[in-house]
Amino acid sequence: MRPAAVLLAAAALLALTACSAEDDAKPAAPKASAPTVDHSAAEKAAGIPPAPTGDARDAYLDAIAAVDPQIIVDEEKAIDAGRNQCASITSPKADWAAAQRFGNDARPLTDAQGKALNEALRKTLCPK
Repeated sequence: MRPAAVLLAAAALLALTACSAEDDAKPAAPKASAPTVDHSAAEKAAGIPPAPTGDARDAYLDAIAAVDPQIIVDEEKAIDAGRNQCASITSPKADWAAAQRFGNDARPLTDAQGKALNEALRKTLCPK
């Protein structure tokens, strides 16, 4: 290799090293985090209760499992479905809505099961 080419290659490597060293020396900009939003007031106004915990959670899951044990395979989904059902539990189509909310295409529920779910909800998660 020619001496001039060696010098150019060395200068290029030094320039690259200097750039990364400068970047490392700069303080990192603070990371922006998404603001946390408290939805509890809006949920309460809509008739959605807080998620149950402890014994109340166990009682709720036991009550709806009595209708169909498959409902609680995904406990968090069952809790979300119940909380949302509380908002529509007084509607004329509440039994149908519960069957739709807790069932799915692979495991459809009947309106009678929806009625039983609403009764379980009134005793546990949404007793108004």
